Amino acid sequence: MRKSRGRASRVRRRKLFSSSESRGVNESYKSEFIELKKWLKDRKFEDANLVPACFPGTGRGLRSRTSLKEGQMIISLPESCLLTTDTVIQSSLGPYIQKWKPPPSPILALCTFLVTEKHAGVLSPWKPYLDILPTWYTCPACLEPEVVDLLPKPLKAKAKEQRAHVQEFFASSRAFFSSLQPLFVEAVGSVFSYSAFLWAWCTVNTRAVYLRPRRHECLSAEPDTCALAPFLDLLNHSPHVQVKAAFNKETACYEIRAASRCRRHEEVFICYGPHGNRRLLLEYGFVSPRNPHACVPVSREMLVKYLPSADQQMHKKISILKDHGFIENLTFGWDGPSWRLLTALKLLCLEAEKFTCWKKVLLGEVISDINEKTSLDIAQKICYQFIEETTAVLQKVSHMKEQKVSLINQLTLVETLWTEELRILKASAEIISKLCADPLP
Repeated sequence: MRKSRGRASRVRRRKLFSSSESRGVNESYKSEFIELKKWLKDRKFEDANLVPACFPGTGRGLRSRTSLKEGQMIISLPESCLLTTDTVIQSSLGPYIQKWKPPPSPILALCTFLVTEKHAGVLSPWKPYLDILPTWYTCPACLEPEVVDLLPKPLKAKAKEQRAHVQEFFASSRAFFSSLQPLFVEAVGSVFSYSAFLWAWCTVNTRAVYLRPRRHECLSAEPDTCALAPFLDLLNHSPHVQVKAAFNKETACYEIRAASRCRRHEEVFICYGPHGNRRLLLEYGFVSPRNPHACVPVSREMLVKYLPSADQQMHKKISILKDHGFIENLTFGWDGPSWRLLTALKLLCLEAEKFTCWKKVLLGEVISDINEKTSLDIAQKICYQFIEETTAVLQKVSHMKEQKVSLINQLTLVETLWTEELRILKASAEIISKLCADPLP
């Protein structure tokens, strides 16, 4: 009979599993990373500490061979490795860009370069970098219309705007693409297809780092602040870390320093900024679980849904909220309804005889026990309504995942967004319930 293992053994196994999971699977042996390492070395960059790996939850990223301390350099990438508009102008595209009127935008120049080099294949000096870029993206502009329709209403509108922007951008650039025909044997239309352009636009939009504005006479006056940073752009986002990132003129390198510690053999993260999940999905095509900056916004329509329709002062109350900036950015978060949301509800719930106290409400003063309780009750109703709606959407997404297997990745992304928002709403609902149960001071 096999001897049973004790509790200590089970704990060790769990720790080992957890440790190996957080370390990810080493990918440095893969041919594309071997070639990228050689390419970077030729451009005077070598890094012995960061290792490409595939992690559960975040996918491909970088892990550290050693522990990183606060203030320690994570990566210092030479300017020679950066892909900027300088790179584009110095390429074969340069003469065509310089003579085109009106001048192309910096973003168009970068997108055109990416499509051109991708088409060149093995002949492109940037092939080792291009080979490790994603072949597809999950930005809203790339999502199928039936998937976009599943997004929260405000995000859905922005997603449609993004798709329309890229389509218009492509259409307005076709004449410029046609001028590049001498550079290709094939018809330029087959090289600069919409799908190729969309891929390039998403690459720049989701992976570029920020540089101080530069100015090229042959480019439009739009801000020229984007640069693609090979290898560095493998670093994934986490809202729980802090870094300092900037181009250092003295070293001529783009540098990232840790502002918080990172343990040995764990994934190294950077932070794109204090963004909520809706903005992360819109701009980068992903959602961050347990994101402390994530929240669920409350629209004006929902704000007044549970208020008495007979309130003759309602119009005036709404005008006051508008005038003082309390009609936007009203949210539910991990720590409950925001102060702004509760303040707006307190003003809207003012009894007729207390209406003249509206300024005190905006200053955070308690007007009456009834006002406090009524505003909390309405916040609770709104929260429960959101929970019901979110649960219904998640059920719909679940059914679609069974029927639309080809859209599984896109649907899973949307499902993750709604799941995170449901968690936030449930956390808020619990807090509101406690506030309602607690006796007022």
